[in-house]
Amino acid sequence: MENLLKKIDSRGIYYLNINRPQVMNAFDENLIKELDICLSEISNNKDIRALVLTGEGKAFSAGGDLDWMRRMSGVSHEENQSDAMKLAVMLKKLYSLPFPTIAAVNGAAFGGGVGLVAACDIAIGNEYAKFSLSEVRLGLIPATISPYVVRAVGSRNARYLFLTSTIISSEEAFHMGLLHQHAKNEDFNSLIEKNIDNILKGGPKALKSSKELIFFVEGKDIDEVLMMETAKRIADARATNEGKEGTEAFLNKRKPNWQINDKKNIDS
Repeated sequence: MENLLKKIDSRGIYYLNINRPQVMNAFDENLIKELDICLSEISNNKDIRALVLTGEGKAFSAGGDLDWMRRMSGVSHEENQSDAMKLAVMLKKLYSLPFPTIAAVNGAAFGGGVGLVAACDIAIGNEYAKFSLSEVRLGLIPATISPYVVRAVGSRNARYLFLTSTIISSEEAFHMGLLHQHAKNEDFNSLIEKNIDNILKGGPKALKSSKELIFFVEGKDIDEVLMMETAKRIADARATNEGKEGTEAFLNKRKPNWQINDKKNIDS
């Protein structure tokens, strides 16, 4: 059975499903490798407008596979660090994709699964979504996922989640900032589609540049250098064909040429 199910529709929406439902879509070294390869392959695909990441079955991802954890407990420190680095690199690739990413959290997200959610730009959960960082109960720490989780929920909430291993609901995750939206299961897919529709209204290059802008300004002092760079970036955007087309479309009360409505799926 394939660990990943992939398809892209005619709008350029890439659907990536973790397909290990028998173990709640938990990570092992093979899944991490396959995700890493997939993310590398799609990162330069100019036909992709957005990524939707979810899990097959009733779980999003339950974190580390027990057999994998058992194997890693018997290897050297160097091998453990090398193995952990592969997960860290894969998460960075997800976080850094040039197009918008949506985590469609359809069930349990534990450990590394929380890291996947936090590394995506947008996170949406259904009523069955629940989250936990239970590493300390195993004498471990949520290390490689921590940069993304802390950025998503803030230091105070991260301390609560890391130190108590509490299982939180989709509503609690929403209030902490781990989810942007949550819905009843019957409304889950339509909520994802609403977000996709909103993304597709944006210019493809503008979406990419907006992500780059966020990465650039995050954590920087608002000084003359930053102001000059942001002024340059909006001037650059205004000078592009996309910027001109979007402005003209708005002024003439018409849709810009990048807005597409076809929803037919194409297997990749």
